[in-house]
Order: sequence, then structure tokens, then C-alpha cells
Amino acid sequence: MNLNTVREVKRPTSADQIREWRDGYAWLGGGTWLFSEPQVHTDTLIDLDGLSWPALVPSAAGLEIAATCRIADIFHFEGPAEWTALPLFKECCNALLASFKIWNAATVGGNICMSLPAGPMISLASALDGVALIWGRDGGERRLPVLDFVLGSRRNVLAPGEILRRIDIPAAALARRAAFRQLSLAPLGRSAALLIGTLAPRGGAFDLTVTAATVRPVRLSFARLPDPQTLRIHLRRNIKDDAYVEDVHGAPRWRRHITAVLAEEIRRELAGEAAP
Repeated sequence: MNLNTVREVKRPTSADQIREWRDGYAWLGGGTWLFSEPQVHTDTLIDLDGLSWPALVPSAAGLEIAATCRIADIFHFEGPAEWTALPLFKECCNALLASFKIWNAATVGGNICMSLPAGPMISLASALDGVALIWGRDGGERRLPVLDFVLGSRRNVLAPGEILRRIDIPAAALARRAAFRQLSLAPLGRSAALLIGTLAPRGGAFDLTVTAATVRPVRLSFARLPDPQTLRIHLRRNIKDDAYVEDVHGAPRWRRHITAVLAEEIRRELAGEAAP
């Protein structure tokens, strides 16, 4: 879509070049949402491409994922063999259900900053203990878990002018066993529920992250794999009825039901139990 209200495109080579922020400015990453509908209040785009942030930086500490990293880069990433959770990267990319053109334009940061319940990069980063690095226009920075970054549907913690610089995934999270479940009303529909379970190789701690079904990510943590009844009880206690999304992609009662079903499937997979 042509944005006929835009009068200027800034192409900084450093974020420090954008010190002042005013109404009408908008960061431009992949632009897949920005150019999808009129932006009547936007008159200036600030293109992040010139910042040349490296897309993916693996190290002994874990993986740094730039906000400008493309979905296609995440999909094709191959890390160390001990990072057993890496299959989640491809599974979450496939949950985006977009064409190869979108995959080569859309960014990880854009998907997270849109803060839609069905954003699969939110699911991936939340499930793997991702920490968001946020830059302010005053030169300061802050960090917080991606679990706390999203506040609700299309709502997050970013203040005007702040920018998501990257997501840091710790190596310990990447070394966990993982199980993925996703369900939609239609074969190629938006995710109605996307759940990821991870199991620590030492000690057997189990985390279940619920997204898409809920307005913001929800994490349930256990010292070890729970039995089916305990898992159901914790889902009920930790996810209230009004936390489930209500839209054309699924009613809250149905989302609550399929969340419980998928959670039990994940528990069984990680426990090595046969399907009922």
C-alpha cells in the first residue's frame, strides 16, 4: 500500500542519530504490517536497515537475535548440536503461515512489537526465556523478559521512541527438550492456540508457555513433569476465563478446552508416554 501521508524517509546508520521523537514518526523494519493499511498519522519513516545489526550471533552464552532479523534467517539457522530446542525455530516460523516474500521481509522484532496474541516469534522467545533489550532515545537501555514485554493484544511496554534492539536467548534454554503444539480453526488459519513445553536436561524442571489462546503469554513452571490432574488444575488457576482471546478465530471456551488438550499432549510427549 502507498502511504501517501509520508513525506520523509530517514535512513540513519546509528540509532544515536535519532535523538528527538515526535508524533508522526514510525520505525520501519520489514514493513509487512506498516504497508498493509493506511497510516494516516505517520509522516516520517525511520528505516532500520541502515543500522546493519547482525541478524543472529551465537556464542557460549546463547543466541542474540536482532530485532531486524528476518523470519527466513530464523528458519534456516543451524546452531550447535547441543541446542536441542532449535526445531522450535522452524515450527514457530511455519506457524506464521506467510509466503516466502513475507518471510524474507518480515522481522522477528516486528512480529514481537505488533504484540498480537498469535505472534509466533512471541511464542518462541517467551518459551525460551528470551530477554528483550530496549533502547531509549536518551541513550539509556533496559532489559526485561519477553514474557513481560507483551501486555495485551497490540499492547506492549514500549514507550514512544523506544526501540527493540534484540532478543537474547540463553544457552541453557536452547539445551532443553521441547515440544510444540499449534491449532487453528482452519488448516491455514491464524493460530487459535500455540503451546510450547520445555524440559530441563538436569533436574527435569518443566515449563509450559501458552500463547495465541491468551491475550498475552502465560508461563506455568513445575519442578518436574506434573501428572495430568495437576496440570489441569494449574491451567485453571493460572489462566482466568477472561484471559482467553475472543475473536473470529475462536471462542474463549473453545480456546480454553484446546489449551488443556494440547498441554496434556505436550506433557505426554516429554514424559515419553504413549498417546491415549
